Amino acid sequence: MIPRTAARQPSVVDPTVRKHRPDYGLVVIASILLGIGLIVMYAISPALAAQGGGVGENYFVSRQFIAILLGFFAFFMASRIPLSMWERWQKPLVGLALLLSVATIATGGMANRWIQLGAFSFQPVEFVKFVLIVVGSAFLARAANEGTVSTIKGLKPLLIAFSVFSFVLVVLQRDLGSTVVLICMASLMAYMAGVHMQRLLIFVLVAVVLGVAAISSTAYRRDRFFTFMQPERDCVDSGYHACQALIAVGSGGVFGLGLGRSVQAYGYLPEAANDSIFAIYAEKFGFVGAVILLALLGSLLLRILNIMQRAPNRAAQLMCAGVFAWLGIQAVVNIGAMVGLLPLKGITLPFISYGGTSLIFAMAALGVVFQISSYTSMRKSSLGFDNERMNSDENSRHWRGNSRPRYTITRRSV
Repeated sequence: MIPRTAARQPSVVDPTVRKHRPDYGLVVIASILLGIGLIVMYAISPALAAQGGGVGENYFVSRQFIAILLGFFAFFMASRIPLSMWERWQKPLVGLALLLSVATIATGGMANRWIQLGAFSFQPVEFVKFVLIVVGSAFLARAANEGTVSTIKGLKPLLIAFSVFSFVLVVLQRDLGSTVVLICMASLMAYMAGVHMQRLLIFVLVAVVLGVAAISSTAYRRDRFFTFMQPERDCVDSGYHACQALIAVGSGGVFGLGLGRSVQAYGYLPEAANDSIFAIYAEKFGFVGAVILLALLGSLLLRILNIMQRAPNRAAQLMCAGVFAWLGIQAVVNIGAMVGLLPLKGITLPFISYGGTSLIFAMAALGVVFQISSYTSMRKSSLGFDNERMNSDENSRHWRGNSRPRYTITRRSV
């Protein structure tokens, strides 16, 4: 947990701090994951096209390739925008996120989660996740520096905003899965900011009670829960998706059926390109391929965790914590649902699933972490940079001994 301090700490890195080479390992691992997703999409694109819709057999892989290009553009832009700019854009970002979330209801009615823009669609909840990271981290860092992070008064604006978005997602859009991801992100960020565990447990307990109420009051959510408990009791109707996912994973065996031999993608497994992409991947590449994919995702999360531990200030640490929770929780929920360990929640697998909105904003979030990695301390610290220590002869020798190039920031700060 980040230690509390009565002194107000800056939310940006001091201009005298030396910059070093960013963690390009993030880019390498993310590129490999995106490449894997594109290969899987290329293999199943004809099968998806054959199910109707009047599109060509390369339609889905072409759109995924465009989404990847847009994702790299979002990564580049997010890695170039100073972190101090995100703090100045807090109110416009929250307002835009709320406007887009409500717009889904205005354009498509209840339970609609998308905004259709011609041939393209946009899912506002992915933007909401990104806004929670950049806005929530700045707010919590400021509250922690002022010593109000564990008071209701200090957290009141954040709690109100979070309650409004939760109401829109759960009640209006009926997207309980994304709300769970947001709760996990907010909880980890709050814990890292210094919120007392007792208050955090109360928040989580209230969320659990409301979640149980949301499940018990809606028929399809109750069916999903009972299906999770016993998926084999009705593999023809309510348990069809869960059973077909297990069949796909089991069919892969040790080494998989191969790229061109997928069966489940031909209309048997629902949402084969999105929520069920891990089951399709396991069918093609087997247990060995699944282990490799888990290792890649794990190494990406470990890099983010390492950057978080060495982040230059509290706000940057909280941003990294939010991205870590976002990608980690979504991967756990998606894969857990496909192997029968968790209920089906309609959560995409980061960097692998088909879909432009989730991919673009996940890459944007990774771009923020990439920028933070350029300013991380060479020593693990939870208090940020100490300028006097950074300018000391001892520390200069420490930096000169590091292989990363160094230069003084004079025009731009994060």
